[in-house]
Amino acid sequence: MHTALIVLLVIVSVALITVVLLQSGKSAGLSGAISGGAEQLFGKQKARGLDLVLHRATIVLSVLFFILTIAVSYFSL
Repeated sequence: MHTALIVLLVIVSVALITVVLLQSGKSAGLSGAISGGAEQLFGKQKARGLDLVLHRATIVLSVLFFILTIAVSYFSL
């Protein structure tokens, strides 16, 4: 059980890092490089929709991260 939780925690951690890096910030970081072409092709509304999806995914992954961290510490006792 402990090993499965740690593996799941690593997967969620990598996914959380990826989603955070894909979000556009003040300087439009990595997301600007990836969605720049989509913005020209589909318009700005689609890029904002992508940012909304990434924002919601960040919230879900961060909640999962904290729950898994607490579960790993609980089962390691």
